[in-house]
Amino acid sequence: MTRAVVDTGILVRALIKPLGTVGPVLQRLRDGAYTLLYSETLLQELVDVLGRPHIRNKYYVTDEDVETLLSLILLRGEAVVPGQRIEACRDPKDNKVLEVATAGKADVIVSGDEDLLVLSPFRGIPIVGPGTFLAMLST
Repeated sequence: MTRAVVDTGILVRALIKPLGTVGPVLQRLRDGAYTLLYSETLLQELVDVLGRPHIRNKYYVTDEDVETLLSLILLRGEAVVPGQRIEACRDPKDNKVLEVATAGKADVIVSGDEDLLVLSPFRGIPIVGPGTFLAMLST
């Protein structure tokens, strides 16, 4: 089973546009196609972003949508407690993704963030966009 860290931006895009190109990332998680590695910090960031008024209002995100997503993550995911701090990314906020990936022995990091993509592979872990990730799951 593929072990993946999916950055917050991808999860948000998949939730607000389920029929878009990134939507299948959540559908494949529902199907049990991969294990989502997450940390408490990444979950807090996800809840924070989805709670922002401009996101809520523009994309009609409800409390129920957020609860459903969190339930899916808890069901199909694996909590990781990073043991070491990593400072490798141009954007310091993205280091937490790298910390979860290395601590959780991820097979892949999924991101659309150029600050992360330029680091691929990071300590042997490929960092790919959602399209590449979905193609990997289909092989």
